[in-house]
Amino acid sequence: MLDHGLLVETLETAADFGALPSLHARIRRSLRDSLGRVMVLSHVSHLYRSGASLYVTVLAARDPADPVGQWTAAKRAVTETILAGGGTLTHHHAVGADHRDFLGAEVGTAGLALLRAVKATMDPTGIMNPAVLLPPAS
Repeated sequence: MLDHGLLVETLETAADFGALPSLHARIRRSLRDSLGRVMVLSHVSHLYRSGASLYVTVLAARDPADPVGQWTAAKRAVTETILAGGGTLTHHHAVGADHRDFLGAEVGTAGLALLRAVKATMDPTGIMNPAVLLPPAS
């Protein structure tokens, strides 16, 4: 698919059962708004007592001039949509640099402070995944 000019990406989230139908619709709409003509394939990969995960595969025409910028803009928009719709930042693939700047929206100021304290205690020299999990302190 990549050889034929397609953008192919995935994303994931999880939410309570009551939020899933609306969240799924909002994710699809956000990706259409960001990428134009797009194929959005979704499946539930994990079930829990209170909710489930959504694993989303995205196919769209790739911008040959800036495919990374194209996906970065779409990913930012859909991540904001997920958080506003009651979804979690990520399901099981971890936060990492891709979601780092959104972590505060999910865990709040106290959550970031707690994570920074744990990092400072467990990694005082800052050698474990520097600048990957936590956004820069403001």
